Amino acid sequence: MIFLTQPEIRQATIFTRLPDRFRQPDERNPWSQANRGGQPVNSFLEGPVWHPSGCLYVTDIPYGRIFRVDPSGDWELIVQYPGEPNGMKLVGEDTLLITDYRHGLMKLCLSERTVTPWLSRRNSESFRGVNDLTLDSQGNLYFTDQGQTGLHDPTGRVYRLSREGKLDLLLDNCPSPNGLVLSPDENILYVAMTRGNCIWRVPLQKDGSVSKVGQFFTSHGPSGPDGLAMNRRGELLIANPGLGRIWLLNELGEPLEIITSPAGRSTTNLCFGGEDMRQLLITESVSGAILSCPMTVPGQPIPASL
Repeated sequence: MIFLTQPEIRQATIFTRLPDRFRQPDERNPWSQANRGGQPVNSFLEGPVWHPSGCLYVTDIPYGRIFRVDPSGDWELIVQYPGEPNGMKLVGEDTLLITDYRHGLMKLCLSERTVTPWLSRRNSESFRGVNDLTLDSQGNLYFTDQGQTGLHDPTGRVYRLSREGKLDLLLDNCPSPNGLVLSPDENILYVAMTRGNCIWRVPLQKDGSVSKVGQFFTSHGPSGPDGLAMNRRGELLIANPGLGRIWLLNELGEPLEIITSPAGRSTTNLCFGGEDMRQLLITESVSGAILSCPMTVPGQPIPASL
C-alpha cells in the first residue's frame, strides 16, 4: 500500500497479561468453533473501558467474564455469567453497558457485580449478534449488530437508541459492522466493516437520518478493522487484528502513525486512559495481553450517561 504521507511507526509495550489463574483450559467451545476456526482458546479479551478510578475494565468473550485491571496491572474477576460480552461503555460511575452476542444489550452494576438484560430484542425480533457501542452528548446510544455477516451476506446493522427509547435502524447493508465512534462534533459516525476490510463514514443529518454514506479508509490482510477510537483533534484510531497494528488517520483518511504489537497480531480494540487521557490501551486478544502506548494528542471523551 502506497501512502501520500509517510506514517511514523512505533511499537506499543505490554502493560500486563491475563494471569495464568484466570486462563481457562484450552478447549474448543462453541464460540471458538464459529469465530476462531475451532482453535482452542483460554481467553479472548475485548471491550476495554477506562474508569475514572484509574482502572481498566475488559471483557472475555468466550467465557462470559468481565475483569478489572488496576493501575499496577493486577487483575480481578468482577463477574462471570452465561453470555458472550464484547464491547463495553461506561454509562455512569457504577454502570457498564455491554454488547453481548447472545443476549443483546446488558447492564453491569459494578458495586453489586450483577449483569441484567437492558435491550434484548427489537420489535420481538432477536438481534443477529451485537458487537460494539458508543454514545453521544444527547444520550443517544449507537451500536452495531454484526452477527456472522460479511461480503457473502452484507446485512449487518447499525442502530441508534434515543434517550426516550426510540430505536432507529440507520444501516442494514453492512458487511460485518464492528467498532464505531463519533467525530468530536458528532456529525459523522465512523463504522468498522471487519470483513469488508474498510471504514465507512456515515454523515448524520439533522432530522436523524443518514445520507451519502461512503468508504473512508481501506485496509488489507486477513482480518479487517475492529475497534475504533477518536482523539481530540478529530483523528481516527483503528485496531486492526490480523495485522497486529493500530492505524492513526487524519481527517483525509491518511495514516499518520502505525503502532505495532509486541505480543501478537490480534489487536482487537482500544481506548484512551491514564493521566489527561494520553495513554492508548489496546487488547491483544489471543495472547491475553493489554498493550500500552503514550499519545501526544489525548483521547476524545465519550459521554457517560443515557
